[in-house]
Amino acid sequence: MAMSQRNISGMRVFAAVLLASTLLVSPAALAEPEPVRLNYDTYAAGIEVMQMTAYFAIGPWNYQIRIDYHTTGLVGLLYRGHQVNTVRGVWHDNLAAPVEFFGQGEWRGQRRRTLIDYDHGLPEVRDLEPPQQSEREPVPRDLQANTMDTLSALAQLMRRVERSRTCETSVHTYDGRRLLEIAARTGGMESLEPTRRSTFSGPALRCDFEGREVAGFLLGDNDPEHRRPLHGSAWLAPLAHEGLVVPVRIAFQTRWFGPATMYLTAATLAHSAEPSRN
Repeated sequence: MAMSQRNISGMRVFAAVLLASTLLVSPAALAEPEPVRLNYDTYAAGIEVMQMTAYFAIGPWNYQIRIDYHTTGLVGLLYRGHQVNTVRGVWHDNLAAPVEFFGQGEWRGQRRRTLIDYDHGLPEVRDLEPPQQSEREPVPRDLQANTMDTLSALAQLMRRVERSRTCETSVHTYDGRRLLEIAARTGGMESLEPTRRSTFSGPALRCDFEGREVAGFLLGDNDPEHRRPLHGSAWLAPLAHEGLVVPVRIAFQTRWFGPATMYLTAATLAHSAEPSRN
């Protein structure tokens, strides 16, 4: 009887441990943290060309990002467009694993829409408007495996900087249309001087990156010039009142209007990062 009582006690302890483990991964524990809202202005050749609002909700087990951007100024007149992209994902050993990517916008009067679900690292394109064959070469199915969207790649870089204070990472991104190879490396700590274009100044870690299109070229653009990699640098720093490590400045090359720089202009707590899908 005493042996039986010890067995019962042991089972109770085991049940208590199992219950505690279950609570640790309950839906409440996996709830998204309150997102941080960041505003950015982008300049090229001394003029503003784009405005962007970003929402980052990055927790210990999962993440959610939304960006909303549109062209401005002369570029807005010549190449009018706006876009909203969002992603939900989870962390696997500090590596981003997207669950769903959604994007919608309108460029030069043409509606664009993308919906991608992920199944064990394999993207399943559920909605794509306009269709791939109308403007781009197909992306082979085998190249799509183990890819992520660009927002998840950014989340992974942010997490790496936060955890290790380094930038080293290499990913393949796929947005339903084209495949990119992106690599980042640590450039070192720098002090960003105050500028009227940004609310941030002070120490930040510079991450240098290179992006190269691999597949999904625009029809007629599969040539050495469009295979040439583009380079840039992102400076990341923790926000004083939120603690999240975020990009505070990004300098990058474009094929549209040459070199451009994105500046952080505001940072506040937000209520939601969910987009409308109307």
